[in-house]
Amino acid sequence: MGSIAIEPTNGVPSAERVERGSFPLAFAKLPHVKESGPVDADSVAANWVEAFNKTIGSADLSTLSELFLEESYWRDQLCLSWDLHTLHGPSKIVELLKNSKGSRIKSLALDKTSSVRSPQTSRLGSDAKFPNVQAFLKVETDFGKGQGLVRLVNEGGKWKAFILFTFLKELTGHEEGVGRRRPLGAEHGGHTSKENWLDQRKSEENFENGEEPTVLIVGAGQNGLSAAARLKMLGIKSLIVDREERIGDNWRSRYHRLCLHDCVWFDHLPYLPFPESWPIFTPKDKLGDWFESYVKLLDLNAWVRTTVTKSSWDDASGKWTISLERRVGDTTETRVVHPKHVILATGHSGEANFPVINGMSSFKGKVFHSSKFLGATPAQGQNKRAIIVGCCNSGHDIAQDLYENGYDVTMVQRSSTLVLNSETNLMHMSGLYGEDSPPTADADVLNWSTPLPIVGTLNKDMTRLQEKDDAATLRGLEKAGFKLDSGPGNSGLWIKYLQRGGGYYIDVGCSQLIIDGKIKVKQGCEISEILPDGVVFSDGQKLEADEIIFATGYQNMRTQARTIFGDKLYNQVKDVWGLDEEGELRTMWRKSGHPGFWFMGGNLAMCRWFSRTLALQIKGLEEGLYKYEDF
Repeated sequence: MGSIAIEPTNGVPSAERVERGSFPLAFAKLPHVKESGPVDADSVAANWVEAFNKTIGSADLSTLSELFLEESYWRDQLCLSWDLHTLHGPSKIVELLKNSKGSRIKSLALDKTSSVRSPQTSRLGSDAKFPNVQAFLKVETDFGKGQGLVRLVNEGGKWKAFILFTFLKELTGHEEGVGRRRPLGAEHGGHTSKENWLDQRKSEENFENGEEPTVLIVGAGQNGLSAAARLKMLGIKSLIVDREERIGDNWRSRYHRLCLHDCVWFDHLPYLPFPESWPIFTPKDKLGDWFESYVKLLDLNAWVRTTVTKSSWDDASGKWTISLERRVGDTTETRVVHPKHVILATGHSGEANFPVINGMSSFKGKVFHSSKFLGATPAQGQNKRAIIVGCCNSGHDIAQDLYENGYDVTMVQRSSTLVLNSETNLMHMSGLYGEDSPPTADADVLNWSTPLPIVGTLNKDMTRLQEKDDAATLRGLEKAGFKLDSGPGNSGLWIKYLQRGGGYYIDVGCSQLIIDGKIKVKQGCEISEILPDGVVFSDGQKLEADEIIFATGYQNMRTQARTIFGDKLYNQVKDVWGLDEEGELRTMWRKSGHPGFWFMGGNLAMCRWFSRTLALQIKGLEEGLYKYEDF
């Protein structure tokens, strides 16, 4: 058994590890939609919902196909089953409905609780070429309530669904303890207990008096914290364990100038949005402090300076036996816990992908993985030379930091990279996530409602526009010998992130240094040998170096599971990240292949959304609403 390793998600798994067993995304064909005259969106949406409800409640589900285009998609999260699905076409929809053993939708209703949510005419895509009627939905299922969104188009005078999105939001009788269900916080009257809130919190956090966590969460980054918060609101006791000295140190310990590349409007964690004064791009130390405050403000149970030393699973009891080694002050204590579930939340990457190259041990300078880079020290006048292997976000950020501290820097680009200016990315996100955009809850529904095959198709146009905006930068990079790509099938950054896990750079200044020749690029060659004073490439060229930094990403998240929980579990769980045959992300927030074991990863926006999906699955199991082996 190994100790807990925490990696922030600015490191991404290497494409080679992610793509094994991953399905390439099948892009959607957008149906040809003719412009129509004035449309009464309310009537169109109401008529479709009425027809849907009539059909879903009948014995003949095959008639449901009449409500969907042949080229249509139903994206569902826990309403049709206790899993995530993207169903392509009426036949797939009817097939799942007939064979479903889990949640079944009883009815839909229009959601008119705000002007954003009320039915309206809309257009999909950055070039607004796809007219449709958009309607937010309320969803009633056998097990609880959800929400959704439908996009209807006119086919030969009949309005049919092109996209239907449904997601479970709460379980009946087990709703979250928020809003009108929030705790009282005080006991009035003739109570004799001398414990106040602080006494109770200490007891809860330390799991005293024989208490046990139902869920053990390994990792106190955004993934672990958001999962713990969701579980707490559902009344499930969890314990977060992390090897760091303080909550947030997994971000504080990263390189000196690291900031998030995603904007503030996109990055909220559940229940506690950032203040309105928060910077657009969050500095790493500020984020670490926020995570520490998040634990305190939401009363989450978290043990720092703690590692997993031994673990085993018992099929008969459906419980883990896990030994934890915890440092408290100057002493070390061992604690054995018996959770029913373990969530591995160490970031969506696994072990560092650190290649072994002939002659590496002979190198007289420093050689290390980018995860160990803490920031450059000034080297002006010292003629220091650095080689960085890898050209994604971390590689670029490190190269820029080294150059600005006086190093002579060469980046080794082995394949190609998607490059997108930070300002361009921010501009194209502002429709959903920005100062004047819809409320985050509505933006999230709009964002996650579009199935990935359609996202891939629509993003081709957006990528073309982004590349037009960034033309000067991109042409300059090509002239400097830097090889570019536009993502899988020219679909841009997001699909590349989901499908491959890396291969992109959101430019915050390093591209201009490459264009100006201040940072050099060695393109299309592998390192064949490392010498005491430098490296030799496959084309025979030698470059001298004092430092070699491998910004080569991370292996599949399964490798982290093996490090902590052993080979037996590793061989049972499935690969994480990349896409399945339906176009959904593999294994993450879903059944892993091993009962009582879950993977949790992704950026802050993904944590905000999918932490609820994972928590509802665990709550459903704990309340006996379904069995793990059923799905």
